[in-house]
Amino acid sequence: MSFLAIEWDPSLGIDLGFFIVRWYSLMFVLAFLLGLYLMKKIYIEDKIPEEKLDTLFMYTFASMLIGMRFGDVFFYSWDYYQNHIIEIFLPIKESEKDTLFGFIDGWKFTGYTGFASHGAAISIILAMYFYAKKHLQKPWLFILDRLAIMVALAGFFIRTGNFMNSEIVGKPTKSDFGVIFINNGEDFARYPTQLFEAFSYLILFFIMWFLYWKTNKKHQTGFLFGLFMAVLWSLRFFIEFLKEAQVDGREDWVFNSLNTGQVLSIPLVLIGIWLMFRKTSKSE
Repeated sequence: MSFLAIEWDPSLGIDLGFFIVRWYSLMFVLAFLLGLYLMKKIYIEDKIPEEKLDTLFMYTFASMLIGMRFGDVFFYSWDYYQNHIIEIFLPIKESEKDTLFGFIDGWKFTGYTGFASHGAAISIILAMYFYAKKHLQKPWLFILDRLAIMVALAGFFIRTGNFMNSEIVGKPTKSDFGVIFINNGEDFARYPTQLFEAFSYLILFFIMWFLYWKTNKKHQTGFLFGLFMAVLWSLRFFIEFLKEAQVDGREDWVFNSLNTGQVLSIPLVLIGIWLMFRKTSKSE
């Protein structure tokens, strides 16, 4: 085992004695708390009543969870879930060896396992249409421009959580460089694709934050959201080449080279480019 590779074997989380705060959950909470704090600054700048921020949180949180869940079900795992419909909605799984809550044989509690960011992208965008129309009386793209900044930041925390969990791993480097995920029972180095994504998203956040506060791009409706879509999904597209397939049998969809995540990213990149360079009317 080479000294050039990093051995990664973290704990499950922070042990409080009576409860373990898992790293992924902690990253998730940090993403929302910091996002709310920074979004409040934006609402103040845009002279939007702060009470509308609570409603934004509810729309975003609910749509994200629903979209991530259904994205995994229909984009990645339908072959399994079409025969296990109840597991789509409930955090349980069939298991001959287990008893749920001590009295229901054949089931075990698993929590919700399986989320897809492409599903969240679709559901949050749709939810923001209704939020902007009902609560802001502003164009749909107005809120998407601003929310995209926070989503880029959230992406940093979520991928950091994936790294802490040793999940969504990269392919073997076949060299002495990389990360050895000890708690996955491995003794070879992989690309730390979670960190590649995490820090790429963090850089994107800082760029968008700068453009919002220091330039007039926030007045060009759709530009910031378009930049977010074009850059983030382009990053996902290229980093996917270094990732292990998330679902067996879905590693090659088109031209024997693109996987599911890459196929789903292409239209999102094109939408982003169109939003950045389209001509906007003064009414927007």
